[in-house]
Amino acid sequence: MNPINPARILETATAFWPSKVLLSAIELGVFTHLEGGPRDNAGLAAAIGIRADRSPDFFDALVAMGFLERDGGGSEATYRNTAETALFLDRKKPSYVGGLPEMLNARLFGFWGGLTDALRTGRPQNETKDGGEPVFATLYADEARLEQFLAGMAGLQAGNFAALAELFDFARHRSVVDVGGANGSLCRALARRHAHLKLTTYDLPSVAPVATRENTRSELADRITVASGDFFTDALPNADVVVMGNVLHDWNEAGKLSLLRKAYDALPAGGALVAIENVIDDERRQNAFGLLMSLNMLIEFGADGGFDYTGAQFDAWSKSVGFTRTEIVPLTGPTSAAIAYK
Repeated sequence: MNPINPARILETATAFWPSKVLLSAIELGVFTHLEGGPRDNAGLAAAIGIRADRSPDFFDALVAMGFLERDGGGSEATYRNTAETALFLDRKKPSYVGGLPEMLNARLFGFWGGLTDALRTGRPQNETKDGGEPVFATLYADEARLEQFLAGMAGLQAGNFAALAELFDFARHRSVVDVGGANGSLCRALARRHAHLKLTTYDLPSVAPVATRENTRSELADRITVASGDFFTDALPNADVVVMGNVLHDWNEAGKLSLLRKAYDALPAGGALVAIENVIDDERRQNAFGLLMSLNMLIEFGADGGFDYTGAQFDAWSKSVGFTRTEIVPLTGPTSAAIAYK
């Protein structure tokens, strides 16, 4: 029997160290600057604008964490990307997923320092705490920042979208609307896999140019309709399947019920609502990421705002607005599709 030791406690307590190293590397553009090939310590430090005398600790930490590879040692050492960081953390590639880490670094890393205060007071700990503008108001006012953020979110969800395209029975349906569809990545994934589907991506008007551009680049613009509106004030487009990816958890229970009712009204008999979320297990013992995401909603929106939920909660809410049955279909990692059938 192994003796009890504090290793896991200490590892978790210091987990923000490796997190911040990776986030700073993304912020500084380490992986983008290595796109052209290996660099030595001095050259890489100069390229990203940091001091060369302490940068070996930074770069070697990234090596030890598995995010860089190093050839040689000491003054002769050169650094290069791993296959993973070359694909996903080079800003010049369409596969870049750094938009979300950039937001985590610029915003949430600091805001999470206020978790204790949020738990005590129920107040949000984001920009609004000091009178600033909420992040979405800022993002949606700047098309370039919005496009980068949406691309990062799409990269994060790519595996889940591919899994949904395979696991859900789209063959028995003719049309899909993705509510809060962002840059349209889910609709493009479905268009490539299911040629028979009529697809609509639906979001606020400021998002439409981004989705239209991405659909055109992928040569799928003729398969996907880009529609605009406010899902709280406008009726949702009618479709056989309504998808909401990381939408329901942004809102309190009243907001969730409102969106579920709107989805129900947009569906025909036999239609389905698919909510892609980090659904918490009913016993609340296993999906740690889903629980941490719910705490993130507390940080962002306060105690009266959004939260993540269990399958049992989704079932109860869905049936209260008229859906007849629900199921939870695991996708990738901690993410599942919560499905309600009309």
